[in-house]
Amino acid sequence: RFFPVFLVTGEAFDTTQPVNYAVSNIICSIVYGSRFEYDDPEFTSLVDRTNRNVQLVGSPSVQLYNMFPWIGEWFSEKKEMEKIFAANKKQNLKLFSRLKETLNPEMCRGFVDAFLVREQNLERFGITNSYFHECNLMNTVLHLFGAGTDTKATILRWGLLFMAKNPKIQDQVQEELSRNIGSRQVQVEDRKNMPFTDAVIHETQRLASILPIAVPHKTSQDITFQGHFIKKGTTVYPLLTSVLHDESEWERPHSFYPAHFLDKDGKFVKRDAFMPFSAGRRICVGESLARMELFIFFTTLLQHFRFTPPPGVSEDELDLTPRVGFTLSPSPHKLCAVSCM
Repeated sequence: RFFPVFLVTGEAFDTTQPVNYAVSNIICSIVYGSRFEYDDPEFTSLVDRTNRNVQLVGSPSVQLYNMFPWIGEWFSEKKEMEKIFAANKKQNLKLFSRLKETLNPEMCRGFVDAFLVREQNLERFGITNSYFHECNLMNTVLHLFGAGTDTKATILRWGLLFMAKNPKIQDQVQEELSRNIGSRQVQVEDRKNMPFTDAVIHETQRLASILPIAVPHKTSQDITFQGHFIKKGTTVYPLLTSVLHDESEWERPHSFYPAHFLDKDGKFVKRDAFMPFSAGRRICVGESLARMELFIFFTTLLQHFRFTPPPGVSEDELDLTPRVGFTLSPSPHKLCAVSCM
C-alpha cells in the first residue's frame, strides 16, 4: 500500500510523495487517532503543504529573515509560508472540531483527544490559565506533523537511493533479511539479530546528515570553546555535519561504508560521534519513534523489493547531490522497485 504505482506497473517512480504519505500516516495515527487513505485530498494536501514549508524554511532568504526579521516583508517565501500556515491551521481546526464532537474521555484515540480531555478537566476546576488551550494544541500538532513526516521520509528516501547506488550492499541486507525473517512480518525486536541492516540504516543517517545544523541552543553558562569565549545565554547553532563527517572519527567519512558501525566480528557498534538526533536538552524528542519507524519501513521495503536505477541509468549516474532545505533531501530522481517475494 506504500507505492501503488510501481506495485501495479513496475515503472520508474519518484519516491517523494509515496514515502512521505506512508510516513505521515504514522504520525496521523498518533496525533489524530486514525489514518487517512492515500488518495484522500484532505490528507495529501496537508502533507504536500507541510513538505513545501520544510523546503521554504531552509531557503537562503528565510534564513536571512531569521537573522534580520525587519527586512522580511520583501521576501515572497515568507508570504508563501504564511499562506501554508493559514491553510494547515484551517484544515486542522476542522479535524479538531470533528474530534471534539465524538470525544470520549474514557477512550482517547490519540494526542488531540488526550489534550482536549486534559483541557476540559482543568476548566472544570476553574483553571483557565494553563498550557492546555487551542493555540498550544494547534502549534504542537503542526510541529508534530512537520517533524514527524519530513525527517523520517527523507532518511528513507536516502536509504533507497543508497541501496540502488550500492547493489552489493543491498544484496547483503536482503540476505540478512532472508536468513532472519524470511517472509513473515518484520518486528522491532528483529533489529538485534540484524546487525548489518542496522549498520546500513545508521550509515544512511550519518552520511546523508539530513539536518546539518541542529535547532538553536543557548549556553547555560560562560564557556570557552576551542579558544573562543561564549557568554552565558548566547544562541548557538550546533553543526552536526562537522561531527557526522569528522575525518578524525570516521574511517571513510565521505563514503557509504556500513562497516563504520560493525566490529571485527560483524556485531553492531554504536559510535559516540553518531548524533543525527542532536544532543543535550534539545535532543530530538521523537528519536525512539524515528528509530523504530526507520527500521520497520526500511526492512519491509527491502524484504519485498529490490531497488534499481531506471532503465538506461547506471549506478554511477545516480546523483547524490542533496537538495537544500531545512533538511537535506535527495535531488529529484526516480527508482525502480522489482518484486523479490
